[in-house]
Amino acid sequence: MISVIQRVTQAKVTVDGIDIGIIGPGIMALLAVEKADTPKQADRLLERILNYRIFADADDKMNLSLRDIGGGLLLVPQFTLAADTDSGNRPSFASAAPPELGRELFEYARQRAAAIYPHCQFGRFGADMQVSLVNDGPVTFTLRCQDKAR
Repeated sequence: MISVIQRVTQAKVTVDGIDIGIIGPGIMALLAVEKADTPKQADRLLERILNYRIFADADDKMNLSLRDIGGGLLLVPQFTLAADTDSGNRPSFASAAPPELGRELFEYARQRAAAIYPHCQFGRFGADMQVSLVNDGPVTFTLRCQDKAR
């Protein structure tokens, strides 16, 4: 699984003109599922997102996690993160999970996130979403959790 996380002052997802997920300060996380991913990778990635220390402490050092500050988490499915962009001028999605697996694991991640962290909002798998955010910093990281056997 791959996630691009961004520290934000605010973020929202809109579908068909309706805001379906809105957060204030926190993390907006784009999430992609790859073919070999399992719930184990989803669990590990969620823990990393919630515990990744990207918020400033009293000394202005990135030393606090989302859990530490009680910020919002906006989790948004984005299969294009799984694209192979190493050659040519068109991305290949050969490593991306098929839609059924992508939907299943995003829904698993959504349910787990809601169960373990109280300040979650979500995008909608398969929807045409408009995502807006104010990146704070800017601070952006790519996180990846793969099965070690790959």
